[in-house]
Amino acid sequence: MGHTGTLDPFATGLLVVLIGKATRLARFVEAQPKTYLATASLGTRTETDDLTGAPCGPLHPGTGVPVEVVRAALTGFAGTHEQRPPAYSAKHVDGERSYRLARRGEAVAPRAVPVTVHRIELVSYSPPEVVFRATVGAGTYLRAIARDLGDRLGTGAHLTALRREAVGGLSVEDAVPLDELTPGAVRPARAVLGHLPVRELDEAARVAVSHGRAVEAGDLAEGDVALVRGDELIAVARAVDGWLKPSVVLGTP
Repeated sequence: MGHTGTLDPFATGLLVVLIGKATRLARFVEAQPKTYLATASLGTRTETDDLTGAPCGPLHPGTGVPVEVVRAALTGFAGTHEQRPPAYSAKHVDGERSYRLARRGEAVAPRAVPVTVHRIELVSYSPPEVVFRATVGAGTYLRAIARDLGDRLGTGAHLTALRREAVGGLSVEDAVPLDELTPGAVRPARAVLGHLPVRELDEAARVAVSHGRAVEAGDLAEGDVALVRGDELIAVARAVDGWLKPSVVLGTP
């Protein structure tokens, strides 16, 4: 078994877990956009950029900022931009995890990296709390958005609540609580690949792909494709130069 994206200890929501051969699909799940409902508290920065860290920097009342200003600041995060990961994160700094250096009291400044915010919107504002929903690309830290929101507003801020609502087309509403997990609740492997085009294979093509051999792509353009036979996911292939070349094979000959 393997999960496809760590949640912070205080966070709730959807965790996609892959079982058996399906663990080989992790990279296709991790690359999909994720949607979060987040709460930031204006007025205080913390060492971890969330409620688990000690306060740092000057304090601010965190009130008095008009809702229009907050909404405009949030909207400004949409698109692709550079983001500095939190010091307490799993990013590597000089070959070591950033959080390990920070916990030893060393000054840590992870390098800013490009991230993509597909959509971000203000849900509610009750000073000092700002509740927002964001759909983001891989590697985006919601803690860093909360921190940077406070910087843009001049108040400082940190994240106080986080819930992952969706990963690609998978929604937390369809998730199964751990204490209710049964064999019957496990979904087929192809359920995590809903973002990919699908090619139905005939029996000859199924056997060829199960042996790792390429089949003709037909009218499919370049990119990843889910190859299926009925309800069974046989492989994920890459369409290249008119051929579907298997990159992950799950089916058996």
